Amino acid sequence: MKLTGAEIVIQTLIEQGVTDVFGYPGGQVLNIYDALYKESDKINHILTAHEQGASHAADGYSRVTGKVGVCIATSGPGATNLVTGIATAMLDSIPMVAITGNVPSSLIGKDSFQEIDITGITLPITKHNYFVHRVEDLADSIREAFRIAKSGRPGPVLIDIPKDVQVAACEFEPKPIAEKFPLPVASQNKIDEAIGLINASERPYIYIGGGAAGLGMGKQIEALAARIGAYIGCTFMGLSAVNEDCDRFLGMQGMHGHYASSMAQKEADLILAVGVRFSDRATGDTKKFAVNSKIIQLDPDFSEINKNINVDVGIIGDVADSFARIAEGAEARDRAPWRETVEALRADEQRFTAEAEQASQAPLTPKQVFDVLNEEKPPRTVIATDVGQHQMWTAQYVKFDGPRRFVSSGGLGTMGFGLGAAIGAQVATGDCTVLITGDGSFGMNLNELATTVSYNLPVIIVLMNNGVLGMVRQWQTLFFGKRYSNTVLGRQTDFVKLAEAFGATGYRVSTPEEFREAFRKAKEANGPVLIDTLIDKDAFVLPMLPPGGSIDDIIVRK
Repeated sequence: MKLTGAEIVIQTLIEQGVTDVFGYPGGQVLNIYDALYKESDKINHILTAHEQGASHAADGYSRVTGKVGVCIATSGPGATNLVTGIATAMLDSIPMVAITGNVPSSLIGKDSFQEIDITGITLPITKHNYFVHRVEDLADSIREAFRIAKSGRPGPVLIDIPKDVQVAACEFEPKPIAEKFPLPVASQNKIDEAIGLINASERPYIYIGGGAAGLGMGKQIEALAARIGAYIGCTFMGLSAVNEDCDRFLGMQGMHGHYASSMAQKEADLILAVGVRFSDRATGDTKKFAVNSKIIQLDPDFSEINKNINVDVGIIGDVADSFARIAEGAEARDRAPWRETVEALRADEQRFTAEAEQASQAPLTPKQVFDVLNEEKPPRTVIATDVGQHQMWTAQYVKFDGPRRFVSSGGLGTMGFGLGAAIGAQVATGDCTVLITGDGSFGMNLNELATTVSYNLPVIIVLMNNGVLGMVRQWQTLFFGKRYSNTVLGRQTDFVKLAEAFGATGYRVSTPEEFREAFRKAKEANGPVLIDTLIDKDAFVLPMLPPGGSIDDIIVRK
């Protein structure tokens, strides 16, 4: 059948299994939106308040489903507004396809109205991108974009389509969903090396990241840990891969990780790293990281092996397959002395946490907020965050009860990510979604409140309001002599009235009891609710590794 380029875009999305897209129309994508209108019974379009919100929504959608998220924007500022969201997806290895329109081919390079070289701009922050010159190439370019986005180490792909290509017509033939490129299978020699190191170890530690989380490997990891007497720690991106009730799971390690998890990693003599990239926030000073450990690294991306940390065995290829083969050969052992060491570390962590709570004079502490949240949130609730202290408290305190329940910007650390991502997650799951944010981050993209109200999305926004840029201020307190340069916001925003002005419901709370009551009301509400949660500006995220420091420098007390 003969279709226009715009119609080919929509038909190819349908062909690839896309049911939801996020975007904002404009002059150079009008034809695409017209074709979308005609297929609105097959593709649901969410109109965001800003293109950045659309890119974050596509990202959040992908994180909770594992599918390729899709966003659409017009040329010029519409396209550039996607850039932060594309970069966020790139650094966290999230599969996304961003579709942009551009001026007609005859006007390219002539500084036409709203012309921008978006493929040039996004080249460093995409796995691949396309400028489609011919309508005959359009369908296969989209198919290939989906294949690249979800293959190997996932990531974002951009497709830029000039107006004349959208208008032109050609024959279109539907094809099957594009499958992932096959991954190489690790050599048996490498697998045997890894098994030998594990069997010889006395203090094994399984270290999981976003790669393991994305593959849904939690149960296999828990089973291996129980079998060989290992303990499990995770990166920030690895959260929710393993259930919090697993007795072998110590939680996140690193700059703001759990004390027991970070210290156990230091004490381990064997680290099995699964889908991690050894980020600076996780390792601290690389010269002092895991100096007494043998390290095995499993990753589909060859460039990650020995990039930040030199490892003893680097295994490139299908991570799930490699892990299964290693697990099959690993010997079952109790390793009781290692258990005693780790349980002592857990006791130390509990003592530090209790001391910090007892020292606080605030009527509402962050831990109290999360204690209530853990008790009141429905099963398998998706928790999204922005970036800052609230993000780290979420990582430390929330008890995740299923995979893909945590949505947060790790690598880029994008303030303003949370609300758009929460919208995408809610659209994907259909369930109540909770956004944990701060007054600084929320101010970045609060316009997406309009989207939650327009679509009556049950998103509960827990706004941890301390009147400052909390994480930066914490650094200023510890390392800059309490010189609070531009971190005291001093704003007069009434967030309850703001929520009501957008058409949402708002509550203000300052005690644990008030927060519990407000959260219960929010769960029963038919639509978005904001809870303005007043906390102390001097509340710290602890433990903390100083920037450039190591686990030996860990700060556990204020």
